[in-house]
Amino acid sequence: MSILYLILVLLVVTRVFAELAERVRLPAIVGELVAGVALGMVLLRFSDKWPDLWSATQGDAYELIVSLGMFFLMLMAGIRMEPLDFARTSRSAVLIALGGMAVPVAAGFGLGYIVLPVSPFKIVQCLFLGVALAITAVPVAMRIFMDLGMLETRVGKTVIAAALWDDLLSLFLLAVLVAALAQNEQGAFEAGAILLLLGKVALYFALTIPFGLFVFPQIGRRLKYLHFPEVDFSMLLIASLAYAVFAEFMSLHFILGAFLAGMFFHPDVVDEPVYRRVEQQVSGMTRGFLAPIFFVSVGLHLHFDAVSQVPGFVIALILIALLSKFIGAGLPAYWVGLSRRESIMVGVGMSGRGAVELIVAGVALQAGLFNHPTPVPVIVDSLFSAIVIMALVTTILAPIFLHWLVKLK
Repeated sequence: MSILYLILVLLVVTRVFAELAERVRLPAIVGELVAGVALGMVLLRFSDKWPDLWSATQGDAYELIVSLGMFFLMLMAGIRMEPLDFARTSRSAVLIALGGMAVPVAAGFGLGYIVLPVSPFKIVQCLFLGVALAITAVPVAMRIFMDLGMLETRVGKTVIAAALWDDLLSLFLLAVLVAALAQNEQGAFEAGAILLLLGKVALYFALTIPFGLFVFPQIGRRLKYLHFPEVDFSMLLIASLAYAVFAEFMSLHFILGAFLAGMFFHPDVVDEPVYRRVEQQVSGMTRGFLAPIFFVSVGLHLHFDAVSQVPGFVIALILIALLSKFIGAGLPAYWVGLSRRESIMVGVGMSGRGAVELIVAGVALQAGLFNHPTPVPVIVDSLFSAIVIMALVTTILAPIFLHWLVKLK
């Protein structure tokens, strides 16, 4: 009874906060995160009055739903981009993506190296911090440019294409980090283990990409001969779960498999009406049920004590997150021929974080990256909350800055 009661409370509260966020022109994810933070504070404060509700947030059933939320979020993200999207992206977008990833990774690693305590896990934690800063929220960027009526402009297309590459490369780095952490409980990098891991990553892509490109279309054309209800949706789930299980078998995280399987499900695999219907089914399951639960789980783990305990680190993280994306993406945009104003808009547009950022933080939390060394120093204990606060702040500021830039025209 308690888990159903918990889901009921979470869905009602997240829908209210998401609607409030949308009404002030902020992404719904902001409202869902705030809902999670508010619920976490209330449940923690009154855990003696609602013990069943609080204990349900610590149970295995809730963790399973949270994992399904991550799975469906990445599946939906994959469905909304095709492999050809990457082939069609211009050389300019690739260069912007590389700059928009390299500078934040280096900046995040440098910040972590300066402030995090010495431990066998320090290098992994620093690299994770860099990966967390490198991610660009494709849905957030798309929503911003859509609201501004600039999605089809050169700036809009460039930002979306570069953000796609950013997320793909960041997921690859995350897979390497999580696998390295899983293989070596001391958090240290060993040359032989890393080479073996890179070999597994290469083998995973070498097997799954050709399968998706050549076998998925063959399966899609034969689905019309099957007659059980919702065959298309079921087959997509089977394929994505298979990719996810294979990813875990290869010591990678399951979200990579869900994302890749989604990418290979596109209108060329099934008829356009079938694709649209299945996309709506996945979107309904994700955005209407599982994603809000996941974002609330992130909010429940967020403690604003990080702001009071390590305020300098939180402020530095937010500033570096904004500046590293602005410089890393804005300068290459200017070098490839965009105007100064367009380059500034690219840098600002790439600075918003979102769902993938929070998924990365959630994966690191599950992997135990914030539990070392023992006893856990305050700054390491605050690392997860600082990253979530950074994602929340940049997601709020990016559309505000872009609206301001458009008005300056």
